[in-house]
Amino acid sequence: MQLKIMPKKKRLSAGRVPLILFLCQMISALEVPLDLVQPPTITQQSPKDYIIDPRENIVIQCEAKGKPPPSFSWTRNGTHFDIDKDLLVTMKPDSGTLIINIMSEGKVEIYEGVYQCTARNERGAAISNNIVVRPSRSPLWTKEKLEPIILQNGQPLVLPCRPPVGLPSPIIFWMDNSFQRLPQSERVSQGLNGDLYFSNVLPEDTREDYICYARFNHTQTIQQKQPISVKVISAKSSRERPPTFLTPEGNASNKEELRGNVLSLECIAEGLPTPVIYWIKEDGTLPINRTFYRNFQKTLQIIQVSEADSGNYQCIAKNALGAIHHTISVTVKAAPYWIMAPQNLVLSPGEDGTLICRANGIPKPRISWLLNGVPIEIAPDDPSRKIDGDTIIFSNVQERSSAVYQCNASNEYGYLLANAFVNVLAEPPRILTSVNTLYQIIANRPALLDCAVFGSPLPTIEWFKGAKGSALREDIYVLHENGTLEIPVAQKDSTGSYTCVARNKLGMAKNEVHLEIKDPTRIIKQPEYAIVQRGSTVSFECRVKHDHTLIPTVTWLKDNGELPNDGRFTVDKDHLVIVDVSDDDGGTYTCVANTTLDSVSASAVLSVVDVPNPPFDLELTNQLDKSVQLSWTPGDDNNSPITKFIIEYEDAMHEAGLWHHQTEVPGTQTTAQLKLSPYVNYSFRVMAENNLGRSLPSEASEQYLTKAAEPDKNPATVEGLGSEPDNLVITWKPLNGFESNGPGLQYKVSWRQRDGDDEWTSVVVANVSKYIVSGTPTFVPYLIKVQALNDMGFAPEPPVVMGHSGEDLPMVAPGNVHVNVVNSTLAEVHWDPVPLKSIRGHLQGYRIYYWKAQNSSKRNRRHIEKKILTFQGSKTHGMLPGLEPFSHYTLNVRVVNGKGEGPASPDRVFNTPEGVPSAPSSLKIVNPTLDSLTLEWDPPSHPNGILTEYTLKYQPINSTHELGPLVDLKIPANKTRWTLKNLNFSTRYKFYLYAQTSAGSGSQITEEAVTTVNEGKMAMASRQVDIATQGWFIGLMCAVALLILILLIVCFIRRNKGGKYPVKEKEDAHADPEIQPMKEDDGTFGEYSDAEDHKPLKKGSRTPSDRTVKKEDSDDSLVDYGEGVNGQFNEDGSFIGQYSGKKEKEPAEGNESSEAPSPVNAMNSFV
Repeated sequence: MQLKIMPKKKRLSAGRVPLILFLCQMISALEVPLDLVQPPTITQQSPKDYIIDPRENIVIQCEAKGKPPPSFSWTRNGTHFDIDKDLLVTMKPDSGTLIINIMSEGKVEIYEGVYQCTARNERGAAISNNIVVRPSRSPLWTKEKLEPIILQNGQPLVLPCRPPVGLPSPIIFWMDNSFQRLPQSERVSQGLNGDLYFSNVLPEDTREDYICYARFNHTQTIQQKQPISVKVISAKSSRERPPTFLTPEGNASNKEELRGNVLSLECIAEGLPTPVIYWIKEDGTLPINRTFYRNFQKTLQIIQVSEADSGNYQCIAKNALGAIHHTISVTVKAAPYWIMAPQNLVLSPGEDGTLICRANGIPKPRISWLLNGVPIEIAPDDPSRKIDGDTIIFSNVQERSSAVYQCNASNEYGYLLANAFVNVLAEPPRILTSVNTLYQIIANRPALLDCAVFGSPLPTIEWFKGAKGSALREDIYVLHENGTLEIPVAQKDSTGSYTCVARNKLGMAKNEVHLEIKDPTRIIKQPEYAIVQRGSTVSFECRVKHDHTLIPTVTWLKDNGELPNDGRFTVDKDHLVIVDVSDDDGGTYTCVANTTLDSVSASAVLSVVDVPNPPFDLELTNQLDKSVQLSWTPGDDNNSPITKFIIEYEDAMHEAGLWHHQTEVPGTQTTAQLKLSPYVNYSFRVMAENNLGRSLPSEASEQYLTKAAEPDKNPATVEGLGSEPDNLVITWKPLNGFESNGPGLQYKVSWRQRDGDDEWTSVVVANVSKYIVSGTPTFVPYLIKVQALNDMGFAPEPPVVMGHSGEDLPMVAPGNVHVNVVNSTLAEVHWDPVPLKSIRGHLQGYRIYYWKAQNSSKRNRRHIEKKILTFQGSKTHGMLPGLEPFSHYTLNVRVVNGKGEGPASPDRVFNTPEGVPSAPSSLKIVNPTLDSLTLEWDPPSHPNGILTEYTLKYQPINSTHELGPLVDLKIPANKTRWTLKNLNFSTRYKFYLYAQTSAGSGSQITEEAVTTVNEGKMAMASRQVDIATQGWFIGLMCAVALLILILLIVCFIRRNKGGKYPVKEKEDAHADPEIQPMKEDDGTFGEYSDAEDHKPLKKGSRTPSDRTVKKEDSDDSLVDYGEGVNGQFNEDGSFIGQYSGKKEKEPAEGNESSEAPSPVNAMNSFV
């Protein structure tokens, strides 16, 4: 089925209205091809009201087209204008435009008038509008002498402008001699007529240069009125008065405006105080989108005024003394406007047609017809033409019916003139659209394929798709009356070739066009809303996907405008980056992706936030003795709401420059009632805080000095302690200047013994913090109070606190001291408490001195050092930890108060039982042979009892460092040398040796050794022997190649510099902890002394000659059991006493094997 042009209307939806409007424009734009005969058509003409610049040549435009080309003629003021007789007038070639050369000698006034152009050819004549030509005028003000205006303060004033009448009307404004515009306000404003109105004058209105200026835009000139002098005399009191209108006068007035213009209504009133103007429409509401208020609401403007805006408008002027109103009756008239203008009509011989000319206006316009510029009433008759009011009906037209018809619609406010030709032609179809036009359309959008056709009669149009000419179905495609084929929703399968075929009775024409469907451009990653702090960096991402045959361009906009020309903005392929963000950067950022076929965009808002700006305009009100109200104006919150305000104060009298926290209020509050203290010179400042932080402080408020009053509080931290046995030192924390409440701050100090009947003793002291009472009994409780006072009076009665006079040393030693030995390193001491009266001070605790008995040789060499443990409080027992087993100890106990120690109790002695011994002091292997090794050792440095035997264990180590079976030997305690026989030759052994007492086995010492390969020839060598000096080594080297000699030396050097067998690392001997004493000093806490002479044992050295290994002496370690920095035992034996002391730690030494490899081992290692 073929798709043909259908005269009926197609289905329309709201979304297709713009498309249909576009198609209508296309229809009206279709014209007769210029190679065909046609009547003239006016294409360009000057405006109806043509104001010219008298300083330039006059150019009156008239352009037209037609076939054959038209000729032109003019009338002026209704009569023929013969341009050939005027040398100053010329007509442009192939045009009707007139050029009048007044620049050379002509006067512009001669050429004022009404001009009309006629374009004529053999098919008819078209005429232009009546063009009224007038030169612009900018006349000067007439000379006038203006008397100075003198009036009293508060009176109304109108300064007249009355500019000269110009063409066009000038623009009025008021300035001074310096060309500065005069400020205007609700009180002073310029009216629509140019006058300057004062509702009431003030002294500052006095000046001598009120100048009205008139600017004539057409000639770019400004004319100036003579300056007006105004002097305002200040009156003692200006009498207030209700409003009165300065303009318009009376209670009512009328206003007439033409449809489509701007309606301007004005009311200016005087009064004191200055009135405010309001506007209402009595019989309706003001149009929302077309109403504007100008000149401080004194002018009401309605744009695009229509007949519906007619009615009564009321302006109301109101002040505190009353209100008046004025009613303006508005009537909207209308010059003619088109409802349907006549259109050109192309008919073939014998066809019918109509010309319609419909217009409206207020009053209703009169319609008249002209034929070729002549009223149709006097034009030649045409039997094919019939006139019916605004319509001309044509029937069975012939070629002689071709003509140009003019329709004129006019009323008292103007006219409309339209040309429309009737052209009778017989032409076969011709397609005006270019051949093989390519249309590129985005998928899912409408595709419009043009087929502009001309023919007479009007051709029918058919569309086909593809080379085979498949017919197009009406349910998918829409064919418009102008021949355009519409594909409502183009898809990929719409791509292809389309053929348009036009036919009438005189012939046929066709044209092929091509359609390509492109993928739409999409933004697959849109920019996102961002909140950033001022000074930071923000990035917006915009990722675009597009058809691969299209090249997109991505543009970034800010608030629908270009990005700022600022180096902080960087745009790359997908991102917009802004560094060092400022407040001005906030706004909407839009990413626009454009191709030649489509455009998409996405936007994101950037909010720049920061800490608030400081508050300002601090004001103190309601100033009372103990309160004041502070108000302020918040600063900009920088796009982050203020959560609270912090108020601080400064006391300029007592602490100038130091700000203190006063209070906080919510962020919605801008006032605060502040409590004040007496005798303070206050200044306040406010800081705002939001989620990003706190603002800078505001400027300080004015100072406010409160009245003095008696103190309302007393000193704090009152204490009474003696520094000597016969005094009482009373101390307190003084009041600061802010708390003094007045001048002359002093303190009344009072005291008496708690347990006596004495009266209070009082003394008034200056602003100090201490008072000493002398001659007091030792350590007696006192009641104390300290009261503040100043020149205005006393503070409230102070609280009573208890103190004590000074302490003295205790007089009695603890009694019934006895010791229970718990084990070889721990003993428990008990004693009876000392009577409280004999302590003569605050009981601090009990202190135990203890020391170990030394042999005579050590005692002579070194002073006995005692150890000390302190047990705080009233405890009557304590534990002594870290004792040495199998030792003889002596101790005594002393009571301690704040002054020091009392006398010592009688010495008590006790002995500790045996313990396990320490490791043997040294172990060395001597005389290695093929199958035997000899071990020598030194006894333990701390046997901690009587040695019963030694235990020796050993086991072989194979080449993979695995341990063999363990052999266990018992050796008598009096032996320090032992030979092992029947060992494997050239085998490494590991030895473990430890001593035993009746309490058990002690720590072990370890060593390793290797038996020789051939007894008497290969012996173990130490790591410190220089093997290059041995005879057997020299002989061996003579038989070995030079290369092996070098390698052996390298191996030896590496070994001699610290190489060790991993399996030869010795196990550290774990010695018992040793109590390391501190020297007894002057009886201070935390020290102890030990009477034994602990000389450090020499470090064990394992030399190549004796292969000796020495283990450091191991003393029992005293664990911190005391209080404070020390540990404690509980009564069940856990540590509670305070222990402190000095340890003479003996140097520790590792016991790794220091054996140097033998040559054989070196070779084995190398191999």
